[in-house]
Amino acid sequence: MKNQAQRKERIGIVGAGIAGLASAVRLASRGHEVEVFEANPYPGGKLSQFELQGYRFDAGPSLFTMPQYVDELFRIAGASPQGRFAYERLPVVCHYFWEDGTQLLAHGDRDAFGQEVEEKLGVPAQRVASALDDSAHKYELTGRIFLEKSLHKLNTWTNWKVAKAMMKIPGLDLFTSMNRVNERNLKHPKLVQLFNRFATYNGSNPYKAPGLLSIIPHFEHQIGAYFPKGGMNAITQAVYELAREKGVRFHFEQPVERIQVEDGRARGLQVNGELHRYDRVVSNMDVFFTYKKLLPDQPHPKRTLSQQKSTSALIFYWGIKRQFPELGLHNILFSEDYRTEFDHLENGKIYEDPTVYINITQKLEPGDAPEGHENWFTMINVPYDDGQEWDELIGWARERIIEKVSRMLGADIRALITCEEILEPRTIQSRTASHLGSLYGTSSNNRTAAFMRHANFSSRIKNLYFCGGSVHPGGGIPLCMLSAKIVDEIIHENQN
Repeated sequence: MKNQAQRKERIGIVGAGIAGLASAVRLASRGHEVEVFEANPYPGGKLSQFELQGYRFDAGPSLFTMPQYVDELFRIAGASPQGRFAYERLPVVCHYFWEDGTQLLAHGDRDAFGQEVEEKLGVPAQRVASALDDSAHKYELTGRIFLEKSLHKLNTWTNWKVAKAMMKIPGLDLFTSMNRVNERNLKHPKLVQLFNRFATYNGSNPYKAPGLLSIIPHFEHQIGAYFPKGGMNAITQAVYELAREKGVRFHFEQPVERIQVEDGRARGLQVNGELHRYDRVVSNMDVFFTYKKLLPDQPHPKRTLSQQKSTSALIFYWGIKRQFPELGLHNILFSEDYRTEFDHLENGKIYEDPTVYINITQKLEPGDAPEGHENWFTMINVPYDDGQEWDELIGWARERIIEKVSRMLGADIRALITCEEILEPRTIQSRTASHLGSLYGTSSNNRTAAFMRHANFSSRIKNLYFCGGSVHPGGGIPLCMLSAKIVDEIIHENQN
């Protein structure tokens, strides 16, 4: 990428989530004058942190994959991450637990993972290797095309690589569910459940989501899962500081009130009643609220905005006054009936035996908790906010989680909790402007979902662009970073 744009422009960005930050770095590195307006007093959106009674918690995303997308920002900016952003590959990606006492370590090395599965579940290691080969094949065939390029530009579809991929559609499992693919490839119910879990990475249901989503294990078990030194918030801070070095100006606690549109073009941002004029505008705000709040007088893409939302989360941030050597950085305590759990989520309910995820950064960052203690990010998947009685549900779910974790770990967790903070669908929406508390925008529960996500640009309003988890290619840190890359490339194309 050239460091200087053909024409220097003023660009305003709505929101300092990770996609907004990455967009700012890319656009400023081309020589543009970039300003970012953020409603919160801090950058990062969901990818932020907080402290509570001596414990440090990452507030949102806890899994780091595809670190090359962060490294790429440093390269584009003509800088080096050395000394400013470091990460390590995890030798064990996740610790898995079942009610019958089965425990399994998902090693980062695929051969070690296969051997573990063979020893603990009696499934031939080759079966795991074949499933991961299938995952890698699908990613190489489609992922680089459909995740790194706009699906709404003609030049994407006229590329010969796309034509080659389209000829392979029958083998991409678009017309079957992720669960059926995993049953076909893995057969053992516990291993199928483990691989079905990857549907939750974009808030989807493995019994409905297309089989193409079976590419996700490739990211974690072959490209690798990582941990950034200093915790997940270190990603935000690294990209934020890089943007500042490139001259990006940030305005915190400055919510945008309106995107100014004149003669069919985005011309600026209204903040505190004042109009700031720009040549182009990029919204990192949830696309639903971008239209409803910032573009109230413009035509709305009703079909896109009315799609089924992804799941949300209920998170208990607990200080725990004991250490558990059997737990690692990432831990999953599975439900005994996964299908019923997802049926409940589809119907706007929480299952009485939810799958529990526990993230403990203290395992790699001892300073994240007092000596002899652990910081537990304890999460279950819950439906998006559809008017449920959340105050009652949260208390009920808390009891179910404590009972389950205490039973499976053989310890009274309730007595070990020293402090608590809660994040739930209503506060997810209020803090991060995620519509209905949905973590990933729309769900991926049908084979056309990827094509139904909002484009990274407006087809009706010139010079208006969109990045972040609510638009193409989707939610999660890697895809948000790719949305910024797509926006940057579209703006550059439009200049030429």
